Amino acid sequence: MGLIVLLCSTAMRKANTGPMPTIFLAHGAPPLLDDAVWMGQLRDWAAAMPTPKAILMVSAHWERRPVTLGATTAVPLLYDFYGFPRRYYETKYPAPGAPEVAERVKELLDGTQPVAEDPTRGLDHGAYVPLVAMYPAADIPVLQMSIPTEDPIPLMALGRSLAPLRQDGVLIVGSGFLVHNLREWSARRMADPTGRSPMPGWASDFDAWAAAAIGRRDVDALAQYRTIAPGVDVALPTHEHFVPVLVSLGASLDRAESVSFPITGTWLGAFTKRSAQFG
Repeated sequence: MGLIVLLCSTAMRKANTGPMPTIFLAHGAPPLLDDAVWMGQLRDWAAAMPTPKAILMVSAHWERRPVTLGATTAVPLLYDFYGFPRRYYETKYPAPGAPEVAERVKELLDGTQPVAEDPTRGLDHGAYVPLVAMYPAADIPVLQMSIPTEDPIPLMALGRSLAPLRQDGVLIVGSGFLVHNLREWSARRMADPTGRSPMPGWASDFDAWAAAAIGRRDVDALAQYRTIAPGVDVALPTHEHFVPVLVSLGASLDRAESVSFPITGTWLGAFTKRSAQFG
């Protein structure tokens, strides 16, 4: 696609001299690929981090129990969306598979929970859309892992089990949205196609609460977010887009480190672009 320019070459990237951060990002729908501002924000964020040796993606669009690992070799992408222009179904992202990371994940989770494999499942749009922006050369091995539960405590524990991957140079990525209401998005898109609608109170209240809890790495509050967070029932009619942040946060809990929000803002008032970096 014309917008996708290889501005983030290997030569321009930072060397990896220590443990990778762990991140949560708002992944956008396929039209993110046409959003020059959002594409630029993701590209600049990637350039500011050390270059990962591999990426482990935990996308909102793959829930399966037990923990399941996607293709460890390159297979076609999963175009898991409907009704978009044809060009979005022609996007390619031929990243190498990451079989070594898959073996390491199985080793780290051995004795704590079973791990399955699905070698024919390609990267879904929650995985490849942001990667097109962040690492457009598609030269970094990528492994996708399913979300085995929506229960916060086991998900944070899962992230904690995966934390040693950071020392191996693996970037652990939770991909979702902190605020995600498709019905509100559809209504707002019809009313304001420019996307400049202000964030409604229920969205801004939940976004602010989530930012504070994530910024403190407040495990207790996040474990109870469904019952204590303001606006949660409207901000999250379903929870699969929120819970990937819990895996990312869990992978940061074994050390004292900073939390930052490299990307903020809203999209049509029904999604928050807020993305988090731990470390």
